[in-house]
Amino acid sequence: MDEQDLSKHSVAELKEMLRNLGLPVSGRKADLIARLSDLSSENDSAHDSISSLDNSVSMEDDVVLAEPTSFQQRMRTPVYGPFNVGALIAIGMALIMVTAAIFVFKPAWLGFEPEYDYELIDFDQTQVRMFAEDLVGLGHPEWEGRMSGTVEETNTSQYILDRLQDMGYTPQNNEFQVPMHHVNSEPSFRLCVRGAFSVSCEGFGAFGAQITPFQHRSDYVIQGFSGQSEYMFDEEISVTDLGNGSDESLWQSATGTIGYVRAESSQFSNTELYSNAASNDLAGLISVNKYHQCGKIEGNDCVPIFKGTNYDSLVEANGGSLPTDIPFISISKDAGEIFETMVLNSSEPASIELIIDVTNDQERTIYVPCGTIEGKSSEVIIAGAHHDTVYQAQGAVDDTSGTASVLEMARQLAEIINETGTPERTVRFCTWGGEEEGLWGSRAYVQQMQSSLSDNLRLYINFDMNHVDADFANRGNSLTLFTNNKDDYDHIVRIADLYKQERSEIADKYQILFSLLDGAQGDADQMPCNSDHCPFVYDLDGKTGRAAVCYGSGSWEYHTYLDTMDRFNEESLAVSSTIYGTYMRLLAFNSDV
Repeated sequence: MDEQDLSKHSVAELKEMLRNLGLPVSGRKADLIARLSDLSSENDSAHDSISSLDNSVSMEDDVVLAEPTSFQQRMRTPVYGPFNVGALIAIGMALIMVTAAIFVFKPAWLGFEPEYDYELIDFDQTQVRMFAEDLVGLGHPEWEGRMSGTVEETNTSQYILDRLQDMGYTPQNNEFQVPMHHVNSEPSFRLCVRGAFSVSCEGFGAFGAQITPFQHRSDYVIQGFSGQSEYMFDEEISVTDLGNGSDESLWQSATGTIGYVRAESSQFSNTELYSNAASNDLAGLISVNKYHQCGKIEGNDCVPIFKGTNYDSLVEANGGSLPTDIPFISISKDAGEIFETMVLNSSEPASIELIIDVTNDQERTIYVPCGTIEGKSSEVIIAGAHHDTVYQAQGAVDDTSGTASVLEMARQLAEIINETGTPERTVRFCTWGGEEEGLWGSRAYVQQMQSSLSDNLRLYINFDMNHVDADFANRGNSLTLFTNNKDDYDHIVRIADLYKQERSEIADKYQILFSLLDGAQGDADQMPCNSDHCPFVYDLDGKTGRAAVCYGSGSWEYHTYLDTMDRFNEESLAVSSTIYGTYMRLLAFNSDV
């Protein structure tokens, strides 16, 4: 049988031929045809086998329909005597054939689940790394991030749009004006101890003064929606020790001073701390990290982490507007020990310089680039990831890994659609700006597309840190795939089983976990609202949206300056990208699912 004859068959039929010949069944339709054609040309007997299998597949319906008639005829044949061997054999054979027919077709009325033709999409690790390196290269020249509302985010959005257009998608760059803070220039945080004969810390009269500088990004980072400040040594700004931040009377006593909080646990969020600072009119806020990833990523230190602040809560705490003159920084444990020794525990406290050059009370433009291939219906499947990062880091894992996964999945789906034809459902890939400061991009997009999404969204798939660090021995090797719909969950588990069979060289390295989170909002088993899937689940009018998400593990450098390409493990992205991409393919071409 030549390639032209083979191409007339469906993928399922071609796979059945290969399966009966003991050959691999993975790959696209063209791969299956080539595999059968090569075998047929090399071996005449194989050609006969393929032809025979071809006939058996195409005549399957006729065979099954013929058997019940034969069975009824045999049942009408009388059985005489105590033992009619021929009749018993006939009845037995008929029962076997009917049973076989039942198990071939697995009717729903007997409780069988319908079978689907899952065909794994491909995944090119080299291409994914290229996408990731390109994205990281678009970061800020000094502190490397692609913060929302910056020229770096603008360039990133255009890069993504260009790649989607190159793949054959219709591009659309959505722009939204949202509240966004902006770091204008390099900050400064220093301490000064005057000498016995010095009258100032710098310039004339600074003889004997000792200045201790802290390094931006490694010793301290600006926090979300921080206000600006220009506190100089000669102002002698005071500091109030707020302990762990739980004593309300200490907050009340800190008005007009810089509050110092020992963050020894995750008991209080940035929103709670900064809201307290605003409502009590503090002059500034310093939070020291004394618990998160201590001793894991940089000696025995606890590296400072960027965290966002809920905009609405902060505005409410400040009486209706953002506090523009309350700087907010987080410092490392080691920096905190120096600060406590020189400022809090010294008989002659060091003077503080804290210059934070930010703008936090203006709206800025963020972007949501999308690429769409229209299907035969308006029903849509969307896959996305956030392309922005925290301001002070490359964000190789958070979330360059997710954005690179989306681009590779889009590339694979575009090739399949180009070969197979127009899908039943519309396929769309988007990336989101503004995630790190409050899911601004995805929320604005869902609001703008509210009517269409409420009526037509079949599934949203989110990739946010779907990455596993390669240091399995110390950091684990798990990935968690979760969704809020039982039908989607069952498909994902079955596709993962197929992935473990056909891509075992990768799958065997990772612990693939699953979770069904179908509880109502507020329940213990609800979908979490910590990334861009949240608006697609909870912000649609009149319905709860369906979403699937993947989180990886071992990403200790998350939101720190150490989240770099040095730790990038593109192989790990193949797991979620292939499983979810395969499901997206099934949904695209099968409107009954």
